Amino acid sequence: MSQTKLEPGDAAPDFILPDAGGEEVSLKSFRGKRVILYFYPAAMTPGCTKQACDFRDNLNALTGHGLTVLGVSKDKPAKLQQFAERDALTFPLLSDPDLEVHKAYGAYGEKQNYGKTITGVLRSTFVIDPEGKIEKALYNVKATGHVARLLKDLDIS
Repeated sequence: MSQTKLEPGDAAPDFILPDAGGEEVSLKSFRGKRVILYFYPAAMTPGCTKQACDFRDNLNALTGHGLTVLGVSKDKPAKLQQFAERDALTFPLLSDPDLEVHKAYGAYGEKQNYGKTITGVLRSTFVIDPEGKIEKALYNVKATGHVARLLKDLDIS
């Protein structure tokens, strides 16, 4: 199964997804701002918690440089709400249970898991420029150390 991977310069696929509170969030509403859109496999799992807390802990630096962080998983809004409350996550977590947005970004497909090929969510991060174009497309990122690498790549200290 091949999947389309986005490249810098590509138009970021638009979407409307519910957040943890059930409110609709559209990518289009962030035009004029830079957005970090990251896809993670499952709320409240160790790796995803580590990654979300890294974004939370660096949110002031990111927002100070004009970046908005949005997290996307296949979890339902109620689980995202629990995740946000448990870990004091103050950026929007979006629900994509049918994986349509994951697939549009190439963040769902074949991956290696303990030597086996499985199909699932590919931990991926995208930086979207103010015009809605992909600035950076990072696939199969590691949960630990990813935000630090992103800060370095974006020249944010």
